[in-house]
Amino acid sequence: MIAALFLSFLATALEQTPPQGWWVVKDSKGLCQIAVPPDWQALLENTGAAVLQEATNAIAVVTSQPAQAFKPLPDTLQRMLGIRKNELFENSAKRVFYQEKVSHRPDEANAYNAIVPGRTGTCSCHVVALPSVAEETAKNIALSLGPVEP
Repeated sequence: MIAALFLSFLATALEQTPPQGWWVVKDSKGLCQIAVPPDWQALLENTGAAVLQEATNAIAVVTSQPAQAFKPLPDTLQRMLGIRKNELFENSAKRVFYQEKVSHRPDEANAYNAIVPGRTGTCSCHVVALPSVAEETAKNIALSLGPVEP
């Protein structure tokens, strides 16, 4: 039981640590951040967005919602958003993480959303990427979401 608890804690810690060489993108208010691979570039200065070559390949956007309370998505909202059970990866007191759109063709993007508690509200991340971008990369960007440390 203790080993399982330790492994659960270790997995949580590892998923929040971006791979070595990734760089940080902060939202326009400087409250929330994500990490992106080294070959991604800032979309524009201070916009909270980064792209892979161009926005049509992949884009990751981080935003903050000051004073918005964080809470898991209720079942009714999940149904309204059309989130299937197998596309909802986490819906807990520490993170909401789901796949918003599933690609069915090479020219159709996958989309992921993550929401976490911030220091004074919530932090959100939206990652959209063509299937040529590794699914693991898109998920790791979303999982890197968190508040900017003071």
